[in-house]
Amino acid sequence: MRIIADYDRCEGHGLCVDQAPDVFDLDDECDLVHHFDGAEVPTEHEAAGRRAVDSCPVAALRLA
Repeated sequence: MRIIADYDRCEGHGLCVDQAPDVFDLDDECDLVHHFDGAEVPTEHEAAGRRAVDSCPVAALRLA
């Protein structure tokens, strides 16, 4: 499973970080950091990753 992030759409709410802190983070400027950008999300983080996608209030994340 891959998660695609639309960095331009992200508003830095951080709900994805709450749901999947091993997959996402916000830097000091509240910009999204996707630890597996362009790569497969490890199996052990897939459920949290799906919750993060579902939690984004601006639909800046999607499954691929």
